Amino acid sequence: MKLLTVWDTKKKIRIVCPEKPYSQLSTNSQSSARRQEIIKMTEQLIEAINTGDFEAYTKICDPHLTAFEPEAMGNLVEGMDFHKFYFDNVLGKNCKAVNTTILNPHVHLLGEDAACIAYVRLTQYMDKHGQAHTHQSEESRVWHKRDNKWQNVHFHRSGGSGGAAFGFSSHK
Repeated sequence: MKLLTVWDTKKKIRIVCPEKPYSQLSTNSQSSARRQEIIKMTEQLIEAINTGDFEAYTKICDPHLTAFEPEAMGNLVEGMDFHKFYFDNVLGKNCKAVNTTILNPHVHLLGEDAACIAYVRLTQYMDKHGQAHTHQSEESRVWHKRDNKWQNVHFHRSGGSGGAAFGFSSHK
């Protein structure tokens, strides 16, 4: 299987997808464009996380965002307060560099104004001691378009705990 790799050096985010034969590509260019739009929004959201930019994160996420993630220990969290704690205290503070790869993104279009994306996320980072680490998580995100703007309304992240998926584990 050939892989198609798209690398955005400015954002340090790479997307790796299986390269499909032309016959398997969507003939509906609107659907294809919307799928690319969801991937792009997901990249922007991950970039906000990687850089610790809570303002950008809140612009991309619904204020009532719901999430299942390892840090919530199996609980459904709602709103931005839970996430703000990590932006205020951890993100961008304990590591020197973060690089993210989105593997095999799959977008489900759920009408004109909703979509779901599922992917594997690899996060490479250098901790404050210069040690390199890689963490894998499996993520899905639900997007809703309101007022011509996509917002993340729900996500589920599996794999690891303690913020390692964001590259901010506290390694001593």
